Amino acid sequence: QVQLVESGGGLVQAGDSLRLSCAASGGPFSRYSMGWFRQAPGKEREFVVAISRSGSVTSYEDSVKGRFTLSRDSAKNTVYLQMNSLKPEDTAVYYCAAAVVPSYSYTPDQKDQYSYWGQGTQVTVSS
Repeated sequence: QVQLVESGGGLVQAGDSLRLSCAASGGPFSRYSMGWFRQAPGKEREFVVAISRSGSVTSYEDSVKGRFTLSRDSAKNTVYLQMNSLKPEDTAVYYCAAAVVPSYSYTPDQKDQYSYWGQGTQVTVSS
């Protein structure tokens, strides 16, 4: 059973940056593709970004391309989501998730592909 703990959320102004972290424990980190989803009030949880088991492949939702960067540190069992040029529409609760996938290069982008979820961290961007 994998446990995921997110950190790094907060209140920032438009144009600022934040770095979210997601620490994994309880399972072999290399076994999981990792992803971030977000959910704004009254909206469905949506895909943001995923990184492959190998760390060599990432997949981004179009609205965050060029602004967000996801990386993973296998030594620390942690993924980092660097968010730059934040916009008010980025405001949401951000969830880290882990997917068991056979391929080292696959980046799942559907909620139901992920078996493990963190508790979420709030990101609020003021205009």
